[in-house]
Order: sequence, then structure tokens, then C-alpha cells
Amino acid sequence: MIKKTLILFSVLLIFSCNFLEDKSEKMAKEKAIERIEREKVTEKLNEPTKPEETEFYEPVPPIVNPTGQNGVPSDAIVLFDGANFDSWEHSKDGRSVEWFLGDEAMTVKDKSGDIQTKQKFGSVQLHIEWRSPKEVQRKGQNRGNSGVFLQGRYEVQVLDNNENDTYVNGQVGSIYKQSVPLAKASVPSGEWNSYDIIYHAPEFNDKDEKIKSGTITVLHNNVLIQDHFEIKGTTEYKGWPKNKPHGKAPIRLQDHGDNSRVSYRNIWVRELE
Repeated sequence: MIKKTLILFSVLLIFSCNFLEDKSEKMAKEKAIERIEREKVTEKLNEPTKPEETEFYEPVPPIVNPTGQNGVPSDAIVLFDGANFDSWEHSKDGRSVEWFLGDEAMTVKDKSGDIQTKQKFGSVQLHIEWRSPKEVQRKGQNRGNSGVFLQGRYEVQVLDNNENDTYVNGQVGSIYKQSVPLAKASVPSGEWNSYDIIYHAPEFNDKDEKIKSGTITVLHNNVLIQDHFEIKGTTEYKGWPKNKPHGKAPIRLQDHGDNSRVSYRNIWVRELE
């Protein structure tokens, strides 16, 4: 008899707890609905009734002539106009660039090494044009391979993928080993491609922890191929992306070391910070 009474008491206790939980949850929902309704009423009461109440006049954007610097935006930093390597240096030791210069372009000299800007950058708008050789050699990752590295770490892949398939997170326009491009928009081999890149640098706190990922948007020959992609970290050939803290850093162009013979021209940048 005592055992049956205890069982009945337990059942009643569980039922009571469930009832109280349901009632409490119902009351919470009702209060949330009431709060939302009050906010709607307040918002309606405070809604502007005159056009000028939603107009403001500061800050005033600076004036930029989009072609005011020999076809380049007036506030851009011209990194290469075909004349010289004044803005560039060898990535490894800062020595003079050994790449080929001619026909208003620079071309990778095989196994001479990567080059980078002397100036360091954070968030930028970057315009760069590149060309793979018309004479096709090799295949896969060894055909017209180079790369544009933002802050020397985050690579937008340059590759001749015309009738030349490879892993898609390493094809032309990919954020190397991280993001497959939305489209392949290459021109025929030997013709000039353009990349227009909007890059926002990652942020780190005073504990060397990443608190905000970098993002990148890329237009390839005016076609959107990377849409505000959140960069996972460094674009590694092997292993996972790394997120060591860093500040401003150079823009780097790759010598892939396989006689890829990629050329570059018309490089300019606008700082976004």
C-alpha cells in the first residue's frame, strides 16, 4: 500500500511540474508577444512624418575622379604602369626584381622568386590584369600558374584553366584551397584577364586572437566569382589555414617555379581604411 501511494505521489508530482512548466512557458510567450506589440506601437508613434526628418548631410564623401590619373581613379596608388619596378621588391630578401619588363607588362622570370610591394597594405580595392602564355605547355596546376596574395597570405589563384581541369578549390579565381569560384570567366589563353578585388583585412585583439575574419570579393573580367567570402585563414598548400596575428603587409605576386610565364600589367590599389 505504501509503495502504491509513493508511485501515485510521484506521478502527481511529475504532472504538477509539467503543468507549471507549460504555464510558465505560456506566460513567457504572452509577455514576449506583448513586448513586441508595444514596440510596434512605439515605432509607429515615433515614425518620421516629414521627408527632411530622414535626411542627413554628413559625412560628405570625398570626390574621386574615376579616370583622373591616366585612366585610374584619382585617389589610387599606382603600383605598376609598365614603366618600372619602383614599387616592387623581391619577397625573400628585398633585393631588386628580376622579372622581365617589356610591352608595358612584367612577366615572371622562372625560379627567380616571388615579388611584393614595398608598401604595406590592409583593406584595399585592388585592380590587376594578368595573362597566361598563348603557347600552352603542361597541364593541371603547372599551366600558367601564379597567384595574387593579399597581405602576403591570402591567395586569389591565377591559372590557365582553358580546357585544363584541376581541383576546383585551386582553379582560376579560387581563394586557394578554400573557396570555389562562382563561375569560370577566363578569356582565351594569351589574352588579358582582369581581377577587381575588394578585400577587408581580419582583425585581432591584444591577446593575439582573431576577432573578425577577413573577407574578399572578386570580379573576374567583370563577372562576380567570389561574393564577400569569409577567409578562413592563410591559404595553405598543405594543412589547415593558420590565423597568426598580423598588421598591414605587402601584396605579393607568385613565381610558381614551373616556367608558367604569367604576365601582369595595370596594377593599382585604393586603401579602404
